Amino acid sequence: MSGFKTNLYQSTQLRQEMKINPRLYQAMELLYMPLLDLQTHLSQEMAENPFLELAEADTEEDLQLDEEGQDDPKDEIDWEEILLDGFDAGGRREQFEQKEYFQPTAVEVQDLHDFLSEQLLLADLDDRDMRAGEEIIGNIDDDGSLSCSLENVVDGLNDWLAEVREVALCQTQEIEDLETREVELEQLSQLFAPYSREEVEAVLRVIQSFDPPGVGARDLRESIEIQLRRKDKADSVAYRIVCDHFEDLLNHRWTEISKVIGISPKEVQDAADEIATLDPKPGRQHSADPDRYVVPDLVVDIVDGEYMVFVNDTNLPRLRLSQSYREVAADKNKFQGRNKEFISNKLNSANWMIQAIEQRRQTMLKVMNFIVDRQRDFFERGVQYLKPLTLREVAEHIEMHESTVSRVTNEKWVQTPRGVYHLKYFFSSGLSTVTGGDISARGVRDKIKNLVDEEDTKRPLTDQAIVNLLKSEGVKIARRTVAKYRDQLGILPARMRKRV
Repeated sequence: MSGFKTNLYQSTQLRQEMKINPRLYQAMELLYMPLLDLQTHLSQEMAENPFLELAEADTEEDLQLDEEGQDDPKDEIDWEEILLDGFDAGGRREQFEQKEYFQPTAVEVQDLHDFLSEQLLLADLDDRDMRAGEEIIGNIDDDGSLSCSLENVVDGLNDWLAEVREVALCQTQEIEDLETREVELEQLSQLFAPYSREEVEAVLRVIQSFDPPGVGARDLRESIEIQLRRKDKADSVAYRIVCDHFEDLLNHRWTEISKVIGISPKEVQDAADEIATLDPKPGRQHSADPDRYVVPDLVVDIVDGEYMVFVNDTNLPRLRLSQSYREVAADKNKFQGRNKEFISNKLNSANWMIQAIEQRRQTMLKVMNFIVDRQRDFFERGVQYLKPLTLREVAEHIEMHESTVSRVTNEKWVQTPRGVYHLKYFFSSGLSTVTGGDISARGVRDKIKNLVDEEDTKRPLTDQAIVNLLKSEGVKIARRTVAKYRDQLGILPARMRKRV
């Protein structure tokens, strides 16, 4: 038997714990938000907190007039100078500047299924075939291909018929006139007869005649065949290659195809070039995905030869404490209990919000300033001079945690003289050079792309040849790494890029 006893007892002890208060969570969330989300969040905070109000800028314009009330002669416009200097005359210049006009964005876009359904309504089909057409269109994906087998379409139609047939039969049985009931039952037996595969396939061929060409195909080969037939090229070499030698076509086996067909490899390659102009995903041109518009959170500009960083917060509400509410809250004798607690909480929240927004702004500037200093060669010379950079390096420089830098760079965009970039674009791993320096992996990929673009198409560069060329430029890289980067760039192997 054990001599231990289990009893309840109390004791005191000291220990340290880390706890994150709600405001710290909110501060991290503010740092994570892109500009448009932050605008919405601040507008909501202003609506909920009476102590927050917009800080309007002071706009005072003084008119400088002489004692006689006339304009200073120095401000008079010299029309001769205007004519000789291309209308560059202060406030008058905007009359002659070219203005940029933006095409309004469509509010609603017709997607592929709507486009096909409209064509189906115009087709000469009876009700039964129309229902089959609707079922087929419902199974066409955004690429324009039939996403399931024809057997599944037939099963779906027959399952629907089974449900509707039972309801229709019950209604017909209620008809009192025997002759009328027999006629209705005969019509129902014809209308609700099970669909056959041949019947549905005939409707599919009708849909495959719709625009865009190639829609409703069951695979890539059928889509290309449809597009070639729509171009009246059913008797062409390209059509024959697609029908009889599709696998060889995908693997660029020009010589094998030429031997079987009895033409030269050059003619096979010309036919393959013609096939390459066709759309493998015809439905994408009617995609309903909206265009994504980016509002940069930061701006990098050149001022007096130096790169300067600015926060693009001109449309961001400028917050300040409401003076009137502060005066009301100053009289502590007016408020007791819940009212006093409410005012205290809202006042503290308003103060904290203003400080958090400013802290967010300063953190973003610190991060971007370091990126600009580190990647100066990129801004001046291009992507091949992008240096390797990690979040840890930035965090150590600005003396903040790595997770903070990650939040700053997440979903943030910067407008630079070279274009608009995601902040994550400036972060990448690096490769060593023979001189002991480093080069960004993104810069190496750009070098590979340039080498392939400039290669002799009759003698394309192999992965090992690219390794040797990069080595001659001082970049140490393995062949498997070149193959990986080539795949990421969507570049085919050398044997598939070869031209005859």
